[in-house]
Amino acid sequence: MESLSKNSLLISRLQNGDEEAYASLVDAYHHKLCVYASNLINDGLSAEDIVQTVFINLWKRRKKLTIKVSLESFLYKAVYYEFINQYRKKMTALKVEKRYYHHLEAVIEDYDEAKIENAMKMVFATIQYLPPRCKEVFILSKKNGLSNIEIAEHLNISIKTVESQISKAFKVLREKLDKKISPFLFLLFSPGYPVALISKSSPN
Repeated sequence: MESLSKNSLLISRLQNGDEEAYASLVDAYHHKLCVYASNLINDGLSAEDIVQTVFINLWKRRKKLTIKVSLESFLYKAVYYEFINQYRKKMTALKVEKRYYHHLEAVIEDYDEAKIENAMKMVFATIQYLPPRCKEVFILSKKNGLSNIEIAEHLNISIKTVESQISKAFKVLREKLDKKISPFLFLLFSPGYPVALISKSSPN
């Protein structure tokens, strides 16, 4: 009962933004959670990242914090769920990387240097016909390499609007370009493609 009472008091203090309570929580559980996360992922640095993310999220959501189990159980479960979340993201990234190299192999087989250059010119020429705001967002993202958050702040629009405009740009480009050139959209504008090369290849 005393343990539950202490948990309730600590949670209450966290909800009220008590930084000392938060620091106390981190000191008490950081090492234990890192050991647990290391057993899950078998990588010390990644384990620390997982635990840090859990504590950051806990602080961000402190006002809505509702814990029906012991605080320790809650933290261990949070670490486990964050491990699963990062694992899924990693698997998604690997799938994207595989798609990238699949398209790259197809382009190398079917195109010589002159055809590749011509296809890139067609892609960038088509970008010029995107709706003004759509074009602006797309260029800031794919040519200038800004993140969605940076674009949203720069243009004073929501992140959802940025995402919507980028999706719209890809849709328009796929519709207007020949199907044989479509693979270049993925190659040129995938996360792994060098922004400097895009900038060099595209018209001013």
